[in-house]
Amino acid sequence: MVELKTEKSIDAMHAAGQVVARALTAAREAARVGVTVLELDEVAREVLRDAGATSPFLGYRPSFAPTPFPAVICASVNDAIVHGIPTDYRLRDGDLLSVDCGAELDGWASDSAISFVVGSPRPADLRLIETAERALAAGIAAAVVGNRIGDIAHAVGRACRTAGYGIPQGFGGHGVGRRMHEDPEVPNEGRPGRGLPLRAGMVLAIEPMLIASGKDGYHEAPDGWTLRTDDGSRAAHVEHTVAITESGPRILTAR
Repeated sequence: MVELKTEKSIDAMHAAGQVVARALTAAREAARVGVTVLELDEVAREVLRDAGATSPFLGYRPSFAPTPFPAVICASVNDAIVHGIPTDYRLRDGDLLSVDCGAELDGWASDSAISFVVGSPRPADLRLIETAERALAAGIAAAVVGNRIGDIAHAVGRACRTAGYGIPQGFGGHGVGRRMHEDPEVPNEGRPGRGLPLRAGMVLAIEPMLIASGKDGYHEAPDGWTLRTDDGSRAAHVEHTVAITESGPRILTAR
């Protein structure tokens, strides 16, 4: 069931979204060569604590997971696409890092992700990240009253495929509200004009995931959480929580 949020509820989700935005900004600023990924998780924890927010990631255990998630961020390095568990891995020059974070504040959730390069970037990585951000912008632009879920999926998928990148099938965006994951699912590829009609009050997490090689294959790492590209190529993941309003899409996690 898809819950339509009131303007007051959307404002509350925006407050949660701004906590997420601050946590991601702080993590990115702290991500330097030699810093461990666990240290980035602690940076995000501090932002959540200072805001009086809690993490919907910490202790989360969906049906596929062998253990509860142990951190407040997902940190996916290089060939990791999403759901990377923070470890004592020390960041190296040129690492491509995707950081996903959520926050719950006053009973409402928001969710967002960024991708960036630590230290000296490879041009290919910058192109991958720029395309991910362009795909996200295209998906957000399609999140308007009168369109359908398929219009968002098509906009995201077209931006990815036109640039020659792969898309991991079966993973994409979702509704957000009282919980981090709600109906409906928001695929990263689809047919325009198909799927659930978009109505004012819907709040969606739109999250492109791109594989640099152009292939779609991925596998689950031994930790039961991290998804990695089958061919070892790099990946990028970006995300915003977006409210559909009569006046157009409202980005609740804008940084």
